[in-house]
Amino acid sequence: MRTLTAVGHRGDPYRFPENTLPSVRSAFARGADAVEVDVRTTRDGVPVLLHDESLQRLWGHDVRLDEVSAAQLKELTEGGVPTLREALTETGPGRLMLDLPGADSETVRTVVDLVRECGARERTYYCAGPGSMLAVRAADPDAEIALTWTTLSPPRRVLVDAVKPRWLNYRFGLVSRELTEALHRDGLLVSAWTADTKWSMKALLAAGVDAITTNRVDALTAVRARFGR
Repeated sequence: MRTLTAVGHRGDPYRFPENTLPSVRSAFARGADAVEVDVRTTRDGVPVLLHDESLQRLWGHDVRLDEVSAAQLKELTEGGVPTLREALTETGPGRLMLDLPGADSETVRTVVDLVRECGARERTYYCAGPGSMLAVRAADPDAEIALTWTTLSPPRRVLVDAVKPRWLNYRFGLVSRELTEALHRDGLLVSAWTADTKWSMKALLAAGVDAITTNRVDALTAVRARFGR
C-alpha cells in the first residue's frame, strides 16, 4: 500500500496566519510531512512567503509586494512575512513545497539558488504551472517538481518530458481512481489540493492519491491513520 504524504497548506492557517513561521511550525507539529508555502519576491529581489500580489488581505496595507523592499516589508508587517531563507533555516528538517505563482525565470533562478545555498535541496520541492516549472527544471536538472494541472485533459507528452515532474498536482475535485491508476502506470505520483473535509480526504485516499494538501493537517493525519496510510 502506498504511503500518503500529508501537506500543510500554507502551514496551519486555522491556527496561525498563513505563510508565517508559526504557521509552518504548527503544521509540522501536528503531523505534516511537508508544508506548501507560496514564494514571491520583493522589489529588491528577496524571496519571501506570501500568496497574494499585495499586502491587503493579510496585512492590511494596500501595496503590492513588488513595490516594497524587504526592509520595508519587515517594517509594514512587523516581521510577520518571513523570508524564504528564514523558512528554510528556522523550521526544522521537514520538507517544504515551494509554490511559485507566476514566477518568471529570474525569480525562479533566485529561489533555486537560495535553496541550494541553504543546503535544502533534498528537503525542498516545487509546484506551479508549466512555465514556472520549465524554468525550475532549467535552473536545477535534479529538482523535484510537482506540476500543477487544472484540467482532466492530460499534459502533452512533450511537456512531461521537458518538465520531468515527479508529481502531477491536481485540484481535489478532479481526482478519481481511474486518473491515479493511469498516472501511476506512467510512473507519476499524484497529489491533490486543497481538501479540508473528512469526506473529501477519504475520497482521495480511496482514489489512491500519494499526497493531500490541506488546511486541516490534524484532521488529515487522523483520517490517514484510520486508512492505514
